[in-house]
Amino acid sequence: MNGYIKNILALIRVKHWLKNGFVFLPIFFAGKVNLVLSTNLIFVFISFCLAASSIYILNDILDIDEDKIHPEKRNRPIANGVITVKLAWALFVLMSLLFLASLFLLKYSAIYLLCYFALNILYSFLLKNISIVDVSCISIGFVLRVLPGGVEAQVFVSNWMIIMVFLLTISMAFAKRRDDLVIDVQKNSIRKSLSGYSIAFLDIAKSISFSITLISYVLYSISTEVIARIGSDKLYFTSLFVFIGIMRYIQITVVDKDSGSPTDVLWRDRFLQITLLLWGLTFLFILYGKSI
Repeated sequence: MNGYIKNILALIRVKHWLKNGFVFLPIFFAGKVNLVLSTNLIFVFISFCLAASSIYILNDILDIDEDKIHPEKRNRPIANGVITVKLAWALFVLMSLLFLASLFLLKYSAIYLLCYFALNILYSFLLKNISIVDVSCISIGFVLRVLPGGVEAQVFVSNWMIIMVFLLTISMAFAKRRDDLVIDVQKNSIRKSLSGYSIAFLDIAKSISFSITLISYVLYSISTEVIARIGSDKLYFTSLFVFIGIMRYIQITVVDKDSGSPTDVLWRDRFLQITLLLWGLTFLFILYGKSI
């Protein structure tokens, strides 16, 4: 019984719910983390978890043949036969209905979640097979996590945040495609969109995207608009951790050749965890230190 539950949890990717933490970015950057309990942000987070899990199940059903020949994905519950396709469809319907029901708990952001769900349904059936469009959809999905976080908490989401979230996540998506391509020895046997990629192209795309991400963050940290809003001109100190974090991720991608899942990388890489923690603590100290 415990093993069966474990496989269901693996199917709905509980570990990947971490990605839905992007809904809290607007209140973090605004220095209003106290709003996490006084608004519907928790419900927004839960709704995204239900929506994302539904999409994960759908993707596993549609990709069952490709997953069976993938060195890692062949261990997924549907690909290895532990969970039948019929049961997977039933779980998809259940999670989708729970997601739709959760929207009634939201005041302002339901439309963003519906857009996220619709985009990912389209991605599952079509867009994931089109190179460049596939990674763009992934990044838009993260932007669609940030926007309702701001709307529901009534916190302004700046253009800076939208740009940085899109660039950072598309950089990581390019890194993931690079990992897929390294695994995919016989071109196009695992993912159709890989036919539009090469290692050289992905290395260039990843380098450009990460570079622009870092530049955008530095410009954000020294912009007069941000300095006026937070009341400090010291935010640029946090750029050090952004730079180190990006370099570490590139190292994992190119040297270790192990960037298949950004979430898995974050869960197991202590270097990245410490860097992210130091960035967050420094950011919070700059925001709140003057009032301590």
